[in-house]
Amino acid sequence: MNDVTGRTSNAARTLEARVLDAIDEAGTVRLLADLVRVPSITGTDAESDLQDRCARLLAESGLDVDMWKLDLDALRSGEGFPGTEADRSEGYGVVGTTEGDGEPALILQGHVDVVPTGDLAKWEGQDPFGARLTGTTLHGRGACDMKAGLAANLAVVRALRQAGVRLARPLALHCVVSEEDGGLGAFATLARGHTGEAAVITEPTSGKIITANAGALTFRLEVAGRAAHGATRYEGVNAIEAFWPVFQALRRLERERNRDVDPLFAGNALPYPIEVGTVRAGDWASSVPDLLVAEGRMGVRLDEDPADARAALEGALAELDDPWLRRNPVAVTWPGGQFASGRLPEGHPLLGEMARAVADVTGGDPGTTAAPYGSDLRLYAAGGVPALHYGPGDVRFAHAPREQVDLRELRDVTRALALLVLRRCGVLVDALVDVRQSGYSAV
Repeated sequence: MNDVTGRTSNAARTLEARVLDAIDEAGTVRLLADLVRVPSITGTDAESDLQDRCARLLAESGLDVDMWKLDLDALRSGEGFPGTEADRSEGYGVVGTTEGDGEPALILQGHVDVVPTGDLAKWEGQDPFGARLTGTTLHGRGACDMKAGLAANLAVVRALRQAGVRLARPLALHCVVSEEDGGLGAFATLARGHTGEAAVITEPTSGKIITANAGALTFRLEVAGRAAHGATRYEGVNAIEAFWPVFQALRRLERERNRDVDPLFAGNALPYPIEVGTVRAGDWASSVPDLLVAEGRMGVRLDEDPADARAALEGALAELDDPWLRRNPVAVTWPGGQFASGRLPEGHPLLGEMARAVADVTGGDPGTTAAPYGSDLRLYAAGGVPALHYGPGDVRFAHAPREQVDLRELRDVTRALALLVLRRCGVLVDALVDVRQSGYSAV
């Protein structure tokens, strides 16, 4: 007999308790620490090593695993290619699927790549990949963004296996690369045909459910100057000075684009930021610099065509009332990651299902919000897979030398995801097996 998704009978509650009891909390923490110790910076060999490890973990949990080498040339020329920023010579996709016919009823998705460590001195002598534990907190690059979410996904399928549960409809786990620089891994996974009825991306959400993402576009600005000897600087035009009205124009545009924002961003003072991240100018200390190159990111409004966002920035710079810049217009290009916005369709049942699972674990309403950054959500949405974010961690710790995750959040998220899986996928009650006879031992 099949259990009905969301059923609250005594049998269903007993089954849910059985799966929750099978979650190995200490083992999940050990798994997270092991994941953090792999320095899987976007585009490096370690990223591929971690994909291989994820494939093995999924196979050990009884899933059918598809692991393939990405055809980078074909993906780069494909329609909708999301762009990349990191150098890359290879990449791998990994998808694990439980047995059963038809399209997966649910996808749990996580990315394996992390951003570089930055200045090691800022880590206060700690190894960024050391997975240091202090009380209920695990520290390290990727702990929050998003290896805790990845560990939660893996822990759920381990618990299903340990409890001897077979799902009525398939569950899929997507482990993807290259999220941090554009979403190549998710793009490749969807292009390979791995879709589902709905997806939960376990990015850090601080206990809330994120149903929409703003987009983010990488831009490059080239501001011309005129070279001269530093001793006769009046003969030249300093590209750094020429950049100042450009920077001011970006700030004005940012204010304009954040005047009327979607209610989902209530409480967020700046959902669509525009920021310059790098500035390079000059090649000799005693010369007037004749070129400044600035790179940054521009927020894309919810439901805005990225082409319209690009046009807004280009138009703001073309209209600058500056004699030098009128004669020497700023050159604008759009390299690197190009994240559109995305959102869960209004009224989709996944939101209510996720919220009920969270409430049953934590006793409270998680609430919903939107995120001011791009993510793989928009690729799943564009591919016809409704998606939301719910995962352990606080995004304010992401990409920082203080990156960390509260292990209590890891526990709660894992339990909520397990309930969601059971209720959305359903269970073959007559297929429950005695774990003691199955020969399976939890890692």
